[in-house]
Amino acid sequence: MVGSIAVVTFAFGAIVGSFLNVCIHRLPRGMSVVRPASHCPACQRPLRATENIPFFSFLVLRGRCRHCNVKISWRYPFVEGLNGLAYVLVVKQFGFEPATFVYALLLSALIVVTFIDLDHQIIPNEITYPGMLLGLLAAVTVLPISWWDSLGGLLCGGGVLLFVVWISPYIFGREGMGLGDVKLLAMLGAFLGWQATLLTLLLAAFSGSMVGLTLAVTKLITLKDPIPFGPFLALGATLALFFGAGLIDWYTGLFEVEGFRFR
Repeated sequence: MVGSIAVVTFAFGAIVGSFLNVCIHRLPRGMSVVRPASHCPACQRPLRATENIPFFSFLVLRGRCRHCNVKISWRYPFVEGLNGLAYVLVVKQFGFEPATFVYALLLSALIVVTFIDLDHQIIPNEITYPGMLLGLLAAVTVLPISWWDSLGGLLCGGGVLLFVVWISPYIFGREGMGLGDVKLLAMLGAFLGWQATLLTLLLAAFSGSMVGLTLAVTKLITLKDPIPFGPFLALGATLALFFGAGLIDWYTGLFEVEGFRFR
């Protein structure tokens, strides 16, 4: 990717990332993401345009509100930078194609889901329900998967986790995950198709298990403490989006017998 294009793409992603911060703060509180305009959560003072520039405003204000001097979380510039990086990577991977804009929107939604789930252990329906519909519509129009693959991914993703939710109390004596995770994987299935959805779940389960065991071994949590699964589904979906085809070919190649490959 040409340097100037990468810079412009990153800048645009960072601007969108500023809006994602609004969504992360307001959606779990049942607030509108449109009104009122951006303001300090502590003193409610509306932000000036010069106080709402990604990265720049945080540095100029030295991480504090100009009016009440309350500390501004590092998460704001981090989310802006993360979304900018995501946009650069998706453009580099897929070029300036219609599907690229859909994938960029998906990655932005996953960033919002990740931080909301980490903070509140919920995944907003305002993201998953419209996301399911958008994924199905995009599969019909611009995505490199068929509509039946998209529908299969939605049903497969939602169905597998719904079964886990149903059976967990009988095996472990408590719920293994929430319905928000079910709806999130169903949404991801609509964008990725059934094969990449299963890969997403596999990667999420593996990464979640590794992180959970590490935290338990270091005694930061106990094995009974719940861990939000949404961030790991988001990570698995991101890996499946960028590396899914190669990973699926590698995995199915392990079962190749005399020239016949299982699919």
